[in-house]
Amino acid sequence: MAISYVTAASLDGTQNGSAPIYAARAWVNFNGTGTVAIRASGNVSSITDNGTGDYTVNFTTAMADINYSVNTTCSSNGTNNFIGTTVFTNASTGANVAPTTSAARINTGVYGVGTFDPTYVNASVFR
Repeated sequence: MAISYVTAASLDGTQNGSAPIYAARAWVNFNGTGTVAIRASGNVSSITDNGTGDYTVNFTTAMADINYSVNTTCSSNGTNNFIGTTVFTNASTGANVAPTTSAARINTGVYGVGTFDPTYVNASVFR
């Protein structure tokens, strides 16, 4: 099997196979400790720090509707295993938070221990 590479030409609808290519509508890499700061991003205007391990990612250009997917990762707290992230949740109450076209709420924590502020938080949005 030949190796194929993503090129500008392959993103114009002439890619091999019948599955379409879906690009990220937004993405961000940010520091979740201390004063929250974006390292790099696309279509993200700011991050709101809602409390320990609880952030809102604000989009520069709104999504077409609320039916998007948010994929998240974060760095370890250096002590525990089973680090996780959740989306559309209030970290303080555990209640669901409805997605909006202008922002997505994400949380970071350790399963069975609680929330924490990681050094690296990453999120990507697809629609």
